[in-house]
Amino acid sequence: MEPERRDLAEYLVDEVRQGLALDQVPSGPCDHYVLHGPSVPVSASAGDATASFDGERIRLDWNWKTEESKKSGGPRTILLPDLELVEWVPAAGLENGYLRFVVAKATATAAPKYDPHAVVLYGFKKDPLMALVAAAVVARMPHPGAPAKALPAQPPAPEPSADTPPTGGDEGDVDHDVLLRRLRELGDLHQSGILTEAEFTTAKQAVLRRFSGA
Repeated sequence: MEPERRDLAEYLVDEVRQGLALDQVPSGPCDHYVLHGPSVPVSASAGDATASFDGERIRLDWNWKTEESKKSGGPRTILLPDLELVEWVPAAGLENGYLRFVVAKATATAAPKYDPHAVVLYGFKKDPLMALVAAAVVARMPHPGAPAKALPAQPPAPEPSADTPPTGGDEGDVDHDVLLRRLRELGDLHQSGILTEAEFTTAKQAVLRRFSGA
């Protein structure tokens, strides 16, 4: 394995383990995504299109490399509730890759070169950026292992203010829900570039110490 890919794999494993621990996920199959997807809006230009996602809809804008029959229909917009599957296949050797958004109403699937729901990837340097769009979309789709009829999400508990006494009895009690939200906020700030790697690590360690009661 290439050194940069090994480092990335080790980072991913650490993040998954931390997510499992913080969310107290029991052993066995998960019914939700442990890691958050890329922040939205997100956009990438590669292959024969620019793919954008704002959290609710995907937009595909074609370029000069797009097959004419595919481009003739104009830009394609796909709503998240209409999406059934996201297919990501990187280019390998002489074979082109693709990013395809399969909609629930589709009765047949054309080759990516002609499919108005697909982006053809030729194996160039910018092609892997399309994986960010794919990950952002998948993270906001229903998890395959989620119950068929999930209960509506409860609104988050309000953040405690200086005038609000701590819950749990003792003044030294730690509100784990608040700490979990703080960790997610720090992750979003780091992902968006507001916090540097060092700032994010320092802040995260401080929250984790409070979480463990140290």
